[in-house]
Amino acid sequence: MSDAVPIAPSPAAPPPLRQLWSHARQHRRKVVLAAVFSVLNKVCDVAPELLIGAAVDVVVNRGQSFVGRVFGVEDRFDQLTILAAITVVVWIAESITDYIADVTWRNLAQAVEHDTRMDAYRHVQNLEMAYFEDQSSGGLMTVLNDDVNQLERFLDLGANEVILTVTNVVLVGAAFFVISPLLTLLAFLPIPVIILGSLRYQRTLEKRYDAVRAAAGRIAGTLNNHLGGIATIKAFSGEERELERVGVDSQAYSDANGEAIRYSSAFVPLIRMAILAGFTMTLVVGGQATLNGDLEVGLFSVLVYMTQRLLWPLTRLGEMLDLYQRAMASCRRIFGLLEVTPTIRPGTRELPAPVQGAVRVEGVTFGYGPSNEVLRGLDLDIGPGETHAIVGSTGAGKSTVVKLLLRLYEPTSGRITLDGVPVEDLTFRSLRGSLGFVAQDVFLFHGTVRENLTYGRPDATEADVVQAATLAEAHAFILQLPEGYDTIVGERGQKLSGGQRQRLTLARAILRDPAVLVLDEATSAVDNETEAAIQRSLERVSADRTTIVIAHRLSTVRHAHRIHVLEAGLVIEAGTHDELVEQGGLYAALWRVQTGELSGARD
Repeated sequence: MSDAVPIAPSPAAPPPLRQLWSHARQHRRKVVLAAVFSVLNKVCDVAPELLIGAAVDVVVNRGQSFVGRVFGVEDRFDQLTILAAITVVVWIAESITDYIADVTWRNLAQAVEHDTRMDAYRHVQNLEMAYFEDQSSGGLMTVLNDDVNQLERFLDLGANEVILTVTNVVLVGAAFFVISPLLTLLAFLPIPVIILGSLRYQRTLEKRYDAVRAAAGRIAGTLNNHLGGIATIKAFSGEERELERVGVDSQAYSDANGEAIRYSSAFVPLIRMAILAGFTMTLVVGGQATLNGDLEVGLFSVLVYMTQRLLWPLTRLGEMLDLYQRAMASCRRIFGLLEVTPTIRPGTRELPAPVQGAVRVEGVTFGYGPSNEVLRGLDLDIGPGETHAIVGSTGAGKSTVVKLLLRLYEPTSGRITLDGVPVEDLTFRSLRGSLGFVAQDVFLFHGTVRENLTYGRPDATEADVVQAATLAEAHAFILQLPEGYDTIVGERGQKLSGGQRQRLTLARAILRDPAVLVLDEATSAVDNETEAAIQRSLERVSADRTTIVIAHRLSTVRHAHRIHVLEAGLVIEAGTHDELVEQGGLYAALWRVQTGELSGARD
């Protein structure tokens, strides 16, 4: 099981935080509003330390206190009453601003998370099929879900904490400078150490959290792959082997996280030592100045409390840095995905109505890689309302023709037209809206029978649904289901048999009433009864409708207007069933093998 190609931004990509700011431009007003209330909240949060100093000043200096001079009140109890009233107002304001800031940040986080996930998923849906061949579905799921959630956690908690910390340093620094420039210098000495340490750890953590996100993608891919193949695992008694595989990926994820945790956890003790130095200097030098009468007791009290207020919140820098680096690692993966440019773009033309369904393939070459050429100058001419079959051995390029018609891939050279219009000139809605597709690999969504049938035509009436199901010979068994058309089919239709799933996909295509009906090996994996039912359905729905049938069982296409036999990417024979059998070429040989004539001759 190979790893997926990592999802990463180009080397020239701007920093992830700048990309996030640009990506969330429609939310910038909310960001500013949230930041304003965060700042106001911190102003109210710092104010109590000043009020405590003022209260100490009232007790110590009595009538000469700062509050007494400002308010012209001599009675100390009255002065304390004034401080108490101011404190009540400040605490109420702090509570209100805290609530508004918290709600605004959290709603902002949810909005950005939703928009980012929707933008990423919309972008993924626009990528061509070749991109998904190099990616694991689990890796993409990690980006669309877990990485987006990491971004939400940072906006919910980390961004607010960063603003509060910066505001706190500015406010406390201003208070310190007004009271004592010398103590400002001493108290702020640890901050450069903390900042330099933060920058150093940020660079160290960046690579480690990139490794964490990559490991998360690998384990998600492994789990997704194993859950999809649980029946095979059980059938081959592979539970223990697959448990070991998951264990290896899970341990790798744990080890990557452990390495990041060791570095991020070491950051807090460093900050604590710096805080100790700053607090000690304030306590000793400020205390000495107070004892000498150079600093008032109330102001000294303010500085002691302010030192705590200045430095202790910095202990959370480690936690904030951890959230930030996890979020930025996720941002790099999200925006790396968004940087992937789709190579297959929709055209601008619409098919003229009504769509006739004439399909032409002119000199088409195509390969899934430089050394894997599948089609080599293929030519097909399928008239409107006709049924054409494409047959051949495995690997001849039959299904590739359908993928090119749907523009899931682009030809290397040549062109494909629908009603004379090159498919690359058509909008996806016009092109694919004219096609009804039934694949060999049946896919049903987790939902009701009705929801699956109306997937290509959500506005279909009940009568239309029943008619399509009847034409596909699915109506009878649907009525026997526990809830009829409202029965839940399970993920990928696992509650239904293979034949039932195939008939539902045929009904889904019929309900769309397409100009061109395409069936890619639609009967290759069903029983004889289902095959006969599908054959009867095709005879009814293909009348006056262009029908392209990719088939391995030749009995299903013997009544086609024209059969094209592919070999090594070229049409080597073409004609009706009788004409091809009479020619005695590859088709005739395949027919003899499938009907047992060759075996009978040997007997």
